[in-house]
Amino acid sequence: MSSSTIYSMGVSVDGFITDREGAFAWTAPIEELFRFHLAQVSELGCYLLGRRLYETMLVWETDPSLRDNELGAAFADVWCALPKVVFSRTLDSVQGNARLAVASVAEEVAAALDVTDKNISIGGAGLAAAAIELGLVDELRMFRHPVVVGGGTPFLPPVTEAMRLDLVETRTFGSRVIYERYVRAHDESD
Repeated sequence: MSSSTIYSMGVSVDGFITDREGAFAWTAPIEELFRFHLAQVSELGCYLLGRRLYETMLVWETDPSLRDNELGAAFADVWCALPKVVFSRTLDSVQGNARLAVASVAEEVAAALDVTDKNISIGGAGLAAAAIELGLVDELRMFRHPVVVGGGTPFLPPVTEAMRLDLVETRTFGSRVIYERYVRAHDESD
């Protein structure tokens, strides 16, 4: 089985990853969901991310208070060890086990897949939109939170041609968050 490129984010019922002010506090996971996120990130070989997501997640590398409990420490260990490629037009440098992207989205995805036999994840709405447009995303993983925010950053970009999907997994967490995992559908001729 070959490695897949995954786009995974928390999303509102109406399809947004942030609200109109850019806030996403409504995606804060309870322990059960946090453990699930930890398991998923533990299975990755690389994470490609945009600047805003990189800056949001940087606290796991720089804030020692996030290691004050066993679960936080476990996630910080996994996140810090995970190789990351950051796409940014404004950053001159990045920290930890990260590097700035030097090639196109397609080239960086191919390079990441070449150096690991694990799945890779791509995150940040803009970067994911570029990867989706190029046909590079194999799986969509949505954590649908029970909130309607009425606008903000959409999980999915407008597409020029349909992306057929198969729903292969769902799970409802105690917090009423619904996990939906979709894989790209392939025709018999593929």
